[in-house]
Amino acid sequence: MKTVYTIGYEGTDIERFVKTLTAVGIEAVADVRAVPLSRKKGFSKNALREHLEKAGIKYLAMQQLGDPKEGREAAKAGDYDRFRSIYSGHVDLPEVAAAIEELATASEEQAVCLLCFERDPKTCHRFIVGERMGAFGYEMTHLFGDDPARYIRNQDRLPKRS
Repeated sequence: MKTVYTIGYEGTDIERFVKTLTAVGIEAVADVRAVPLSRKKGFSKNALREHLEKAGIKYLAMQQLGDPKEGREAAKAGDYDRFRSIYSGHVDLPEVAAAIEELATASEEQAVCLLCFERDPKTCHRFIVGERMGAFGYEMTHLFGDDPARYIRNQDRLPKRS
């Protein structure tokens, strides 16, 4: 099995976030936010790209994989069944399915991590993107950007890239 990583930046800062990615060996971050802006310092698209590039990590803009507004609203309301239903319908669209295939192809050459806000991947659409990448032979490993030392200590227990 090949591995695709996921990470949220909720509860962390840009320095710990980047440290976590580098500790695990991430080579590219796929920003799957529909609106790649953030009030959190360092996490809007251009600032994030700069921080990642300084660390030798590529930034992949994947807005087409973002959650539609109604899905984001359902998630904010805690209606995760509705959120999953809305986003699952979204990823069935031909252009979105093609973007997932493009992401899977990009992940063949480099360790890619899917990025969004939520700390818990199960409440975020990046989990569904990772599930869909399973059709291309990928399994997910979830990273938590607020505890990079945990991944430095346990790096040998993370799945190895195929």
